[in-house]
Amino acid sequence: MCGIAGLAALGDAAVSLEQLRRMCNVMAYRGPDDAGYLVDPGVAIGMRRLSIIDLSSGHQPIFNEDDTVAVVFNGEIYNAEELRAELTVRGHRLATHCDTEVLPHLYEEYGDEFVTRLDGQFAIGLWDAARQRLVLTRDRPGIRPLFYAEDGGRFIFGSEIKSVRCALRRPPTINPEALYHYLSLKYVPGPLTIYAGVRSLRPGEQAVFERGRVTTRRYWSLEDAPQITAPDAEAVDRLEDLLLRSVRGRLIADVPVGVLLSGGLDSSLILALAAGLVTHPIKTFTLGYVDDLPHKQRDVEAARRVARELGTQHYEYKLSHQEFAEDLPAVLAAFDEPFAGVVSPYYLCKLVRQHVKVCLSGDGADELFGSYLAHRLAQPIHNVQVHGQDAVRARPELAAPCADDLERVLRLARLPEWEWRAALGVFTDAEKRDLLDPEVADFARFSTAEWLRAELAACPHADPQNRQQHLDCRTLLPDLVLNFNDKLSMAHSIETRVPFLYHRLMEFASGVPGHMKIRRGRCKWLLKEVGRRWLPAEIVDRPKEGFVPPVNDWQRGAFRPLIESTLTAERLAAHGFFRPEQVGELVRRYYAGDTGLQYKVWSLFCFQVWFEHVAAPAADAVATEAAALLAP
Repeated sequence: MCGIAGLAALGDAAVSLEQLRRMCNVMAYRGPDDAGYLVDPGVAIGMRRLSIIDLSSGHQPIFNEDDTVAVVFNGEIYNAEELRAELTVRGHRLATHCDTEVLPHLYEEYGDEFVTRLDGQFAIGLWDAARQRLVLTRDRPGIRPLFYAEDGGRFIFGSEIKSVRCALRRPPTINPEALYHYLSLKYVPGPLTIYAGVRSLRPGEQAVFERGRVTTRRYWSLEDAPQITAPDAEAVDRLEDLLLRSVRGRLIADVPVGVLLSGGLDSSLILALAAGLVTHPIKTFTLGYVDDLPHKQRDVEAARRVARELGTQHYEYKLSHQEFAEDLPAVLAAFDEPFAGVVSPYYLCKLVRQHVKVCLSGDGADELFGSYLAHRLAQPIHNVQVHGQDAVRARPELAAPCADDLERVLRLARLPEWEWRAALGVFTDAEKRDLLDPEVADFARFSTAEWLRAELAACPHADPQNRQQHLDCRTLLPDLVLNFNDKLSMAHSIETRVPFLYHRLMEFASGVPGHMKIRRGRCKWLLKEVGRRWLPAEIVDRPKEGFVPPVNDWQRGAFRPLIESTLTAERLAAHGFFRPEQVGELVRRYYAGDTGLQYKVWSLFCFQVWFEHVAAPAADAVATEAAALLAP
């Protein structure tokens, strides 16, 4: 795993080795083992390397035979040996066993379509010297990030926003639209970033800088996956086969591979499959808590049981609320952007780095097989809209798995699809109009509900369950789940691999009808049927918990002084985005007993901590560096 960065320019726009080194060194933790650079007229590309495969000869950039194509690469190509054999037959000469080396040769054979030959997780920067073009490519589900910006004739890219930011001539300003959506979603949705002018390359997308122009294209989409009509037993067999194939490929490494183990179905199944494919005990890692929290202790005990059943070398990290509070600025700095989602991989990977460099993760199963609240609501709401409220009241099974909250389902069913989905956000559009100061920016021109409407329009699936899951694979998966997976593991120089996001498996899951995912109120029906072949029933049917720190418990107790002192009018005035009286009233009501405000208060708190520890200091640093670079 690596961090990559670079610049391309036309005319007199500056490109220098000194600047490229800075872009790479600000993310040195992504690749502490090695560094490499290429600087030619009009282009500079570089990388920091975390050595996983071919430890001795994987130095980048890597070239084709005549050095006309150069590649910097972040990720792993799991079918590299198959591709190497194919390329050798076609006359290519490869000098190493590193998976990166297949990329320039594939580009020679297939042009920009080389990406369609890859099975892996990747962010790629490729310089074609003969044609003077820079090609950026991000993997299909968006496991590995890639950001870019245009800046006065220069095209800048990097694995992290901080790498792009430090190459800009002027400090970037906060993008008001990104902030607006963050307040609903807990993350900034791509291709936006929190900074105006800096964008993220979307999952399954390429960007090309050529003749001074940037063009993008989408080379893969779940919406193109064929529909599956297999009987239940055949579907279970096919899913099991795809999972085994995926896990087998993701165990390829020249260093030991561990597993992040929560004790739930997803990570336990990945572990069981991996344990069946190796001859040595696998190292497993789980997160526990110093605080007396019985509901979280159940997760730890479940993980211990799975570890015993499968004979792993098991390790636990004990997190306290004091450590969480102390580390929060560093955690948010790892994101580069405001983020109010799950941050537990930061602590797990503190432990992992003492034992292995690579871990498998169970992320992605929720979005593919039906678990989140929006999925659980999608079918009941569709049933209300098709059959009517009276029919659903008379037949509670139509409201399953939400029969215990029927009135909520009936209320949301009156709204268009994008509006009920938006209503599940932290702040609604109406609430944000009261919260945000119109004197700072014209926030009235934005709407998270309309953003969701546009995203849903790109998910034309007739099955309401699958349409919601396609939406999550476009948005929630890359920008929330995979975002924290990448940023917080790489903060500790750990590579995570995600077997559920093998693209053939994703295409299969996308084509399976919704009733195979949520059946008679049971979430993940199809995945659980595979799980029953490998795991005890108590693990398969255990309610989902996952690596979610007990922030809500801490927020109401030990964190209260910190939150109240952070969200004061004086400190909010540093940026001026929020009306301080509205923030103060939310905090007062929350601690007066309105616990339904917990996510609102936490999102505001995380933004303020991020702003004070990341955005404001970074703006000063960028301004200082830019002045030095532009000085005569």
